[in-house]
Amino acid sequence: MQDLADRTLDQLFRQARTHNVWSDEPISEATLHALYELLKWGPTSGNCGPGRFVFLRSAEAKEKLSPHLSRGNRAKTMAAPVCVIVAYDLNFAEKLPYLFPHDPKAKDWFADPQVRFETALRNSSLQGAYLIMAARALGLDCGPMSGFDNAGVDEAFFAGTSWRSNFLVALGRGKPEGVYPRNPRLAFEEACQIL
Repeated sequence: MQDLADRTLDQLFRQARTHNVWSDEPISEATLHALYELLKWGPTSGNCGPGRFVFLRSAEAKEKLSPHLSRGNRAKTMAAPVCVIVAYDLNFAEKLPYLFPHDPKAKDWFADPQVRFETALRNSSLQGAYLIMAARALGLDCGPMSGFDNAGVDEAFFAGTSWRSNFLVALGRGKPEGVYPRNPRLAFEEACQIL
């Protein structure tokens, strides 16, 4: 395997920013399919893949989300071409005979509801991060956020299902005027240990 070029690393990490102001350029369904086709390959524990993704493109869908957004997130989310509800399926283990065929008893690993919840939340968070990286790889900008009422979103979009919301990601072509100055990050010595 070869290292990626600096230009690619800049696009994915070093120059990528959280966006708050969006152009009105739409995102096609084909692009959303391509996005999922990339993110689905990111690893999850036991290949459990609990992440579920609801792409809100229409004005009606975004209006359904609007009352559940924090005041600071409402305008920018409504202006984004797409807002993704990154969710998880608490019944993800039902798919394990297909996703993890090496062990026919893999479903049994998640009999405990707490283990099932923790696994779904942790791994859907990973999958949401893969969504962000896949979007950046496709030339899209992202605005991930957690300022919303999870219970309200779950009632509005997932009532009667085993799906639950984790976080939101606005997608589109960001405008530079909506980007805040770059915030610092912790140094290696502050955040890491080598043992």
